[in-house]
Amino acid sequence: MHAQSSAVRVGALVPLTPPGWDEAGRHLLAGLERAVADVNDAGGIGGRPLELLVRDTAADPERAAAAVAEWAALDVAAVVGEYHSVVARAAAARADALGMPFLCSSAVLDALTDRPAPGVARLAPAQSHGWRIYADFLLGAGHRRIAVAAEPSVYWAAGTRILRDHLAPRGAEVDELDLRALGPAGVCDALADGRASALLILAGHPDPAVPLVRAVRGDRRLAGITMGAPAGQPEFAAWARSLGRDGAGIPFLRYLPERLGPLGTRVAAALRERLGAAPSFVAFEGYDTIAVLAECLRSHGVERSRTAAAWPHVAVEGTRGPIRFSRMPGTSVWQWARPPVQVVDRDPADPERFRVLHTG
Repeated sequence: MHAQSSAVRVGALVPLTPPGWDEAGRHLLAGLERAVADVNDAGGIGGRPLELLVRDTAADPERAAAAVAEWAALDVAAVVGEYHSVVARAAAARADALGMPFLCSSAVLDALTDRPAPGVARLAPAQSHGWRIYADFLLGAGHRRIAVAAEPSVYWAAGTRILRDHLAPRGAEVDELDLRALGPAGVCDALADGRASALLILAGHPDPAVPLVRAVRGDRRLAGITMGAPAGQPEFAAWARSLGRDGAGIPFLRYLPERLGPLGTRVAAALRERLGAAPSFVAFEGYDTIAVLAECLRSHGVERSRTAAAWPHVAVEGTRGPIRFSRMPGTSVWQWARPPVQVVDRDPADPERFRVLHTG
């Protein structure tokens, strides 16, 4: 096949098996693949089809970094995807070292790289941005003493630090509970002995997040406590299947606008048909990733160095609004400055319905 008609290949990092959050991975992949189909239906990249090379990261940073290195040795134009922040951080570091453009779809850890990485860009909001909005929601709801039950993790530790730094100057306190050491029963005892009015679950799904929710819901001493999950665990159907009404009324962060425009509405319908369920915000992040990358490849060419230099110059109408990249304080990569941010929960009266509680 002539080089000009051969496919433009893109490597996609997606968690599709445990211990990765496979449901999030399926939604991310659905968005990526739907967008690739739309790009190819519109003529591809200068007449060349876009081809996705998918690698299951299974939440393993080493596996992700190895995939990036493998693709760098092949005719792969760029890397996209990933949901887990620690995995995306490993991929971003390897991509930066090898000169591979990387557009991160969903990971939010502020320090995605240790140094400025001109070839790395991100669609998801930086963790500090979203979690500060969540902290403002807590303050607005009257919470001044907040407990966090956290697993050991760079991501959870960063979230706890963001909350404390934002809440302390505003007269609120954050109490840390080591979920791994205490277990769900121990967390309940600590809450019963303390003064916290809210508990934030900074832990993976399904374990130990689901057992913790069940323990708190079943403890009469904690009937008045509000639970929250800023990382978005309740977004996915598996949460509702596991917990039913116990999983409702737990506010979380979601990156969707109040209303979708024409493109978002069309893509939502296509993703619903593909997934057999309502698409999560992660599916839209996947779609927008390919929409942005395709525009970069069309306007700047498929050579890696030109694609990597394109991030600050691209402007794309995504499913969730206009997308442009800039350098934000505290981040080392090109960042979509204003992705939509909502605080949402599942309605206790109908756990299949989402309620928007706060926007930022």
